Amino acid sequence: MTVRNIKLDYAPRDWQRRVHENKARFKVLALHRRAGKTELALMRLIHHALKSKDPLPVYAYCAPFLKQAKVIFWARAKEKLDEARIAGVCEYSESDLTITFKHNGATIRVFGSDNPDALRGVRLDGVVLDEVAQIRPEVWEDIVQPALSDRKGWAMFIGTPSGINLFSELFYRAADLPDWWAARFTVYDTQALEAAEVTRLQSTMSEASFAREYLCDFTAAGTDQLVSLLDAEMASKREFPATDINLAPKVLGIDPARFGDDRSVFCRRQGLIVHGFDTYRGLDNMDLASRAANLIENWQPDAVFIDSGAGAGLIDRLRQLRYDVIEVPFGGKANQPNLYANRRTEMWVNMAEWLKAGAIPNDPVLKSELATPIYWFDAQGRKVLEAKDEIKKRLQGGASPDLADALALTFASPVKAKTMEQMLYGIDPSKARRREHDPYSAL
Repeated sequence: MTVRNIKLDYAPRDWQRRVHENKARFKVLALHRRAGKTELALMRLIHHALKSKDPLPVYAYCAPFLKQAKVIFWARAKEKLDEARIAGVCEYSESDLTITFKHNGATIRVFGSDNPDALRGVRLDGVVLDEVAQIRPEVWEDIVQPALSDRKGWAMFIGTPSGINLFSELFYRAADLPDWWAARFTVYDTQALEAAEVTRLQSTMSEASFAREYLCDFTAAGTDQLVSLLDAEMASKREFPATDINLAPKVLGIDPARFGDDRSVFCRRQGLIVHGFDTYRGLDNMDLASRAANLIENWQPDAVFIDSGAGAGLIDRLRQLRYDVIEVPFGGKANQPNLYANRRTEMWVNMAEWLKAGAIPNDPVLKSELATPIYWFDAQGRKVLEAKDEIKKRLQGGASPDLADALALTFASPVKAKTMEQMLYGIDPSKARRREHDPYSAL
C-alpha cells in the first residue's frame, strides 16, 4: 500500500527541530509547562510509525496514569491523524488504545504506568515516557528497557523537574552514558508563551515555583519536597573557622544497616559543621559496636543517638561496654506530637532548618539523599515524611538515604556541651548511665 501525502499540521519550533535532528538513541528532555512536549512526542511516534520498514513495529506512549494518557495523548493523536484515518491510512481501536497503520502494520499504543503489567511481554521499537518524575523506576528498569532490547529501540523521556526521582537521575546521568542526550528547554528557549504572559507568571508565582515549572530547575524545591537541592548545594559550599565551633556540642548520629545493600553510617556533627561520615557494609553488631566505641573514645561526643529500629543489638552492646548512648525510634512519638507524625519527621524538619545555615561535605550522594524525601500532612494536620522503604521504591536502583538519616539523627534532641571540667578531665565510662528514668534512684 502506498501512503499518499497526508497533512499533519505540524511546524516544529527551533527547539523541537533540535530534538528531532539529534540522533541519540535515548533522549532526556526537561521542559517547562505548556512547552509543546506532547506535540513533540506525538510527532516523533507518528514519524517512526509511518517510516518504519521493520516487520510489525510497535511504538508506545506511557504516562503515569492511563486516564492521564487518554486525556493528554489519545485525544490529540486521533485529532492529528483524523485525515489519515479518513483516507484509510490508519485505524483506531478505542478498546485497547491502539493506532494501526495499514501500509506496514506499525502500531502506536497508549499505556499508563499505573498498570505496568500491561507493558510486560510487549516488544517495543520506540517509546515516549511522559511526566517521568511520577513514574516508578522499575517501570523503566524492569519492563520498558528490556522491551527495547530486541530491536535496539529508542526511548524519549520528557517532563518538568519535580525533586529527586527517576527523571532527575536520568537527566544527570545522561552526560556520562554513550548514546544518551539530555537537554533543558526553559520558557525563554521555547518561545511557547508570550513575553507578557511570562512576566505575569513570574510576578505571581514564588521564586522556587517559577524556577521549577518554567526554568526547569532541578534544584528548586517541589511543593512536597522537604529539602531543596539548592539548600543542600549551598550548605556544601559553606565554610566556618574552627574557632567558631570550639564550644559547640559534639553529636554523633548512628544509623545501623537494616538489610541488603543498606549501609551503617556514623555522622559527626559539631554545631554548624558536619565533620564527616563513616560508612560500613556487612558488619555484625559486635564489629560495628567496636568501631563505634573507638570513635566515641577518640572524638568524645556530648551525645550519641542511635536508630533503634535496626540498632537494638548495637545499643545493647555499647551499653554493656558502659557507653552512654540514646536510642531513637524513628517511628516513635515526636517531641512535639501535635506538629509531627513521628520522630523521624521531626528530626528531618529540624535538620532542614539547620541546613539553611549549616555546612556539610561536598558529597553528591549526600546532597541527593537530602533532597529526596517528600512530605505531606495527615488528617490531624501533622507533617509526615516519606518512609525509607517508599523512597527506595521510588529511586532507581533502590537507593537508601542512609547518610541523610544519620545526619538527621544528630537532631534527635537538644544537646548541651560538656562542662569545662568534663572537657579537661574526660568522663569515666564506668560512671556512664542510661538515659531512662530509674524509679529506684531515690532509694
